[in-house]
Amino acid sequence: YNMAYASITKPSLHFNTVTYTGDGSSGRAVTGVGFQPDWVWIKSRSGTHNAANHRVYDAVRGVTKVIYANLNNAEGTDTQGLTAFGTDGFTLGTENQSNGSNTEFVAWNWKAGNSAGSANNDGTTTSTVTTNTTAGFSIIKYTGNTGTNSIGHGLGATPAFFVTKGYGGTHGWVGWHQDLAGGSGINDRYVYFNSNNAGGNTSGYWGGGSGITSSTIGLWSSGGDNNANGVNYIMYAFTEKKGFSKFGLYTGNGSTNGPFIYTGFKPALFMHKRRDDTGAFYIYDNRRPGYNPINNTLSWASAAAEDTNADYNDVEFHANGVKIIEDNPDINTTGNPYIYIAFAENPFIANVGTNGIPATAG
Repeated sequence: YNMAYASITKPSLHFNTVTYTGDGSSGRAVTGVGFQPDWVWIKSRSGTHNAANHRVYDAVRGVTKVIYANLNNAEGTDTQGLTAFGTDGFTLGTENQSNGSNTEFVAWNWKAGNSAGSANNDGTTTSTVTTNTTAGFSIIKYTGNTGTNSIGHGLGATPAFFVTKGYGGTHGWVGWHQDLAGGSGINDRYVYFNSNNAGGNTSGYWGGGSGITSSTIGLWSSGGDNNANGVNYIMYAFTEKKGFSKFGLYTGNGSTNGPFIYTGFKPALFMHKRRDDTGAFYIYDNRRPGYNPINNTLSWASAAAEDTNADYNDVEFHANGVKIIEDNPDINTTGNPYIYIAFAENPFIANVGTNGIPATAG
């Protein structure tokens, strides 16, 4: 494999996972993130409130504005949910599904532009965008406008992955990944992240304007879940950054000695889904349990508590990638393709002047 040199020497300044125990108190500060997050995704793991919905907050929609990663529901206002973004994390109120007493939680945190966003006129419809170009991440807010519509994403490079949610109504979490298949071209392919369904294709689903480019994302002229007329949307978009993020494809071999996925970094977060068949997006990170093998799994499509079944030694995180060590069909069926999303804990080799800093071994 080619060595992956990264300009980001400390990925945890752009993405980080924290775990915490809820205490039910108002003004609870969750710290240790290492930066001011702009996208915070919280999920209960165990305890009294273990089967709570995934709760998603971002700086563009604003504090207390919650959407649920596993549901189609419209945005809600929760005055006791996430009440502030801080320089090293966030503050919670008394809401049980994010701060229930004696409940274990995980929060995944991304840094964008540390703002509520500004106008972007690259597309046919003005979007509001806050961007972290170093890490290749932007948050985009727009209003659907059925027709040949496109929005600017602010990344300055073609996205590798994005997902959009119509938070002004009942809409699914529909998105795109550069290794989806189907249709006559990349603009036809989509997948619902809060569903177990296989990826689908519809002609021109992301085809408005010039389609998916280094400045814009096209939207479906018939509206649907990415461009319904008058509906407010929030989108999270990423371009691939060597040594920090990877959006790829692997093929299963049906063995507990499964494929090795070279990412060029030691992962902090890894998500996968079988591309052409049913199965959820499963989520693994470097905090649950914090050592190999990593078999503490959560599903994007489910409110269920964390699965810690010791019979499923699912994956191992290594200095330069992910090793699959499970033959379960959801992760490793012979000959079947799986798309994946990964973010780094440490780059395999980082550029620091003339010196390379390797990641620690898995």
